Parts: sequence; structure tokens; C-alpha cells
Amino acid sequence: MRSRRPIILVLLFVVGGLSPQAPLARAQEPQTDNTAKPKPAGRSYSPNVDDDQNGDQDVIYLLQPDAGPLTGIQTPTLGSLEVGHSYLLTGFQSSNVGRSTALNQATAAGWNSTNYLAATASLLQLWDTAQLSLNYMGGAYLSSDKDQGNGYFHQFALSQSFQWNRWRLLLFDQSFYLPETAFGFGVGIGGLSVDSALLPSQPGIKSNYLPNQSVLTLTGPRFSNTAAAQTSYAISPRSSINFAGSYSVLRFMQAGNIDNDEGNLHVGYEYEISKKNTIGALYLFTAYRYPNNPQALDAHAVQAAFGRKITGRLALQLFGGPEVATFRMHPESSVRHIGGSGGATLDYASESNNVSLTYSHGLTNGSGIQFGSSNDQIATQFDRKLLRRWRASVYFEFAQNRGLGSPGVGQGSQALNSYYAGGDLVRAVARNANLSLGYSALIQTSKQPVCAAGICGTLFTQHQVTLQISWHTRPFVLQ
Repeated sequence: MRSRRPIILVLLFVVGGLSPQAPLARAQEPQTDNTAKPKPAGRSYSPNVDDDQNGDQDVIYLLQPDAGPLTGIQTPTLGSLEVGHSYLLTGFQSSNVGRSTALNQATAAGWNSTNYLAATASLLQLWDTAQLSLNYMGGAYLSSDKDQGNGYFHQFALSQSFQWNRWRLLLFDQSFYLPETAFGFGVGIGGLSVDSALLPSQPGIKSNYLPNQSVLTLTGPRFSNTAAAQTSYAISPRSSINFAGSYSVLRFMQAGNIDNDEGNLHVGYEYEISKKNTIGALYLFTAYRYPNNPQALDAHAVQAAFGRKITGRLALQLFGGPEVATFRMHPESSVRHIGGSGGATLDYASESNNVSLTYSHGLTNGSGIQFGSSNDQIATQFDRKLLRRWRASVYFEFAQNRGLGSPGVGQGSQALNSYYAGGDLVRAVARNANLSLGYSALIQTSKQPVCAAGICGTLFTQHQVTLQISWHTRPFVLQ
């Protein structure tokens, strides 16, 4: 029987001192929902965790099915590793990034170098009907780029789940303090991202519930935080209803950028038509506000949804429907915008390959340069295991932000296109350590000149070469 001590006691216990014990067990979690039929576990070959010590054969890890609702706010996954113990993992990363120019320079100004030193920590605490997950990455950077200078960064993610028969409650919080846009920051499987924290136990929040930051030339530190809650009720073994709400803030440390707040209310219904396929419908209300500015944007969207899950192999979600928005330019005037919103996510895995693809379309906050924008965004990544200790990935992401046409506000109806593309090669140099080499290109284009740090242009390009070594401890078992 797992301990039911309050979370604060667990955290005090972690801070007070831990000792490494036996490796994580892989026992099946008990069924807590009496209305649902047990689902078979899937299989995963050598995920981003330690391989066997002898290095002579692949380790097969059992996966629990993804229990996240189709019409919820969590990102879909191929499943989660079966873990029978609470644990703590800590690690360290050191990266050197060479850049061809600063992103606020329209022409090449010579290469510069930035060194990142980061610490990572992941905590998983299990109870009979609850689970707590914490992931953190933070550190400092030293740069020869006088525009970027020296500073620090932090990324933090928390999720807490509770299960009571037909009810399930999820609480999330995700925070970032970054020296530049999150779009392309720490890209790739060896990147400086909280998403790469060790053995994440619960999926995060879908990207359309996070503040959009897909304009590359908005350099300088910024802080963002998203807090969310979701509750699900199983009406029957095959159907459920989901309610969710979230609130986000985006604040820039440098003047000239547009701070914004974002609130979401969400309700969805879904029905499992087979063991693998689910259909649903959802309603989403989003409110965008801009501190110290009269502009405001309210959007209502209704979407149909389809999902397909094969544990360890496939996770697919499709959404789409109409969106009606009211854009207030001044206290006395407003404009109605009618369009569509939707998206798709796909994750596929085989013994050697992993493919992910996401697409979204709809209204967003304006990414700090516009008072609201119509956004299209697509991202894809392909990972392949090459040899026993080698793996590689290639990735591409594109975002277009089109202003809603408010004259004299931000970039008005300007359309900004952002791209990043590249690849990584990673080698396991020890049981708990990896060495990676990566290249990426970041490009921003527009038909009208965009001004950044006093320099205006229609094309901004940056090349990056990254060398990184990462290391982590073996799990410290808490109970």
C-alpha cells in the first residue's frame, strides 16, 4: 500500500536527503475506475531511458495506455512507462551554441558563441488514487553576443492527478523564463527543453493553450506561465464529459513588445466507438487581453474530434470546426471575425523509428508583436535509432502570424513567417550520459519590413551549431 502522506511531507523528505535503492519496478497500476474495462499494455523498444547494462540486446518496456481524454487539454502520447515506485532523478547539461548572427540582425555580423549550463530534476510521487509529477530545468548562459549578453533561464512543469471511480481531476502548471522566443529554443532531442526532462510521467498541455511565441525577432528575456485544471466524468464505460479551464500570462522584460493575458474555458463530450477509435465534440471560449491597452479579442469555437490510439504504436487526433471572434480595437468600436479553427496531432513509433506531426489553425495572442493574429503552425520530427548507441533526428517547424488588420497597432495586417529546421546526432557515451551534435536554421520572412532592435528588414536568418553533453543519476527510489 502506497503512503498517503501529504505532498508537502514528500517534498520535505526529498529535500532532507535520499539514498539510491533498487531500480524502478514495472508493476501494473491497480484499476481505480470500476466502470472501465482493463486495457492491455503496449510495448516500447529502447525509449529515452537507460538501455540494458550489457548493451547486447534491446530492452522491451511495457507501456500503460494513454488515459487522457480526446476532448481534453493534454497532449496525446503513445502511452506511459509502467512505474511501481516513487522516484527522483537529477541531471546536468552543458551546451555550446555557435550562431552565425543575432536574430535581430538582418545581415550576418559574424559568428558568436553561447555556453549553457543547466541542471535537471524530475520527481514522481505515487499514491493509490493520485500521482504528482514535477519536471525542472534551469541554469545560466554566457554569450559573446553583446545583444544577448549573460543571464539565466528556468523551465518548470507540474501535474497532479486524482482518480475517484468515475471522476478524474488533473491540475497543471507550466512556467518559462527564457532569453529568447520559445519557438525553436533548445530544439531537437538533445535540446534545452523541459520536455526532455527525464522519464516524464504525465503529458503536458496542448500548445494552443500556451502563449504563442512564434515570432523569432522578438529577442530579449520573457516570462510565461500557464495554470490549468481539468475534470472528467465517465458517464458510461464508453462515454465521458470533460471540463477544463486555463489562464496564461506572457510578459516581456524589454519595452516595445506587447504583453498579454489569455483565458480559456473548455467543455467536451466523447464516445468510444471501438477499443481504438473515439469521436467527440467540444466548445472552447478564449479571451485575450493586453495590459494597459484597450484592445481585446474574444473567440468562440465549436469543433468535432476524432482520435485513434494503439498503445506503443500510434496516437492520432483530429479537430475542426467554425470559430467566431469579436475584436475590440477601441472602447467604442469592434470588428467580428468569422473563420475556422482546428488541428491534428500524430505520433507513430516502430522498433527503430519515431515520427511526430502537429498542425494547428486559429486565432492566437499575436506572439508579442500583434494585438491578436490568425495563426497557422506545423511541426514535425523524425527520430531513428542508427546503431546500438547512436540515434538521429531531423525536425521542421513553420508558423505564420497574420494580423487582424487594426491600423496603427503593432504590425497591423502584416504577415510574418517563421521557420526552423535542423537535425541532431546523439551517442550514448556511458550508461547515464549522452553526447549530441546538432545543426539548425532559424528564418523569418515578411512582405513588409519588420523592425527589431532598430534594424528593419524582410528577411532574418540565423544558423546554429550545438554541441552538448548531458548526464543524469540513476533513480533515487522514494518508496
